[in-house]
Amino acid sequence: MEAKALARNIRISPQKARLVADLVRGSKVETALNTLRFMPKKGARILRKVIESAVANASQNEAIDVDNLYVKTIHVDGGPTLKRIRPMPMGRAGRILKRSSHITVVLDEQ
Repeated sequence: MEAKALARNIRISPQKARLVADLVRGSKVETALNTLRFMPKKGARILRKVIESAVANASQNEAIDVDNLYVKTIHVDGGPTLKRIRPMPMGRAGRILKRSSHITVVLDEQ
């Protein structure tokens, strides 16, 4: 049985979040949480919360053994982008893109 958790409109660029997600994809939940807890990246803190949410969702189903869960898939997709303008030299305007992410975590039993 699978357990799923979503985090939408998170203010981190998908590229930075994918760097962290690639490290824990396919690993056991306990190992993944320990890895993320001591990683000094913003994406690690966010991803740890989403995985913990998926574990909480799995614990609501009595057919799932929480101790045997592993990270089946992690998807980090792009969310809405905030467009801002910043002054540049010679009277020009430069565009600043503040990207956001949608993070999906699916856990499954081994």
